[in-house]
Amino acid sequence: MLVVHHLSHSRSQRILWLLEELDVPYEISFYEREAGSHLAPEALKSVHPLGKSPVITDDGRAVAESGAIVDYIIRRHGAGRLAPLPDSWLYDQYMQWLHYAEGSAALPLIMKGLASYLGEEWRPLKQRIDIELDTHLSYIERSLGERDYLVGNTFSAADVQMSFIGELAALRTDRSRYPNLEAWVGRFQCRPGYQAAIRRGGPYALGG
Repeated sequence: MLVVHHLSHSRSQRILWLLEELDVPYEISFYEREAGSHLAPEALKSVHPLGKSPVITDDGRAVAESGAIVDYIIRRHGAGRLAPLPDSWLYDQYMQWLHYAEGSAALPLIMKGLASYLGEEWRPLKQRIDIELDTHLSYIERSLGERDYLVGNTFSAADVQMSFIGELAALRTDRSRYPNLEAWVGRFQCRPGYQAAIRRGGPYALGG
């Protein structure tokens, strides 16, 4: 049985959502953040040495990193559903989004949160973060254009992987400046699979 090691209010919510969309059986092992630091508990290190979430276990094997987990689930449990055909250009676009979410887009969003605790002397850094954040959110905005979803106007696991970026943007900036992104987030948050994952995974601070 596939087990999602689910940290409260974290990126692992995406993995629950993907499994609900695919109707793949799974179990949840719940973890709460440490009081004060809000970091993942030490117990997660017994699952994977990094002690981070998301991480899944399947037949005794642990898989970490969101993009790798999404790819693993699609290939091994999803029969290729929610992904374009591997020999198509759409698949190349799909893979770009899988890597882009954590490889580039997440960093300025995370830095924006950390920089909010810094004093006025850090203004140049804060300004640079804002520029980077706008660069990435504007890129997503233009990529969506008039489409409903990121790849070929069809819902895919790329939307699941990128969802954290769209949701976190609401906490870090005025998301109404990016109406296509705003509409996309509202659209995927209404999906039955998304709602089912919230019910099963418990409260999620970034949810709609």
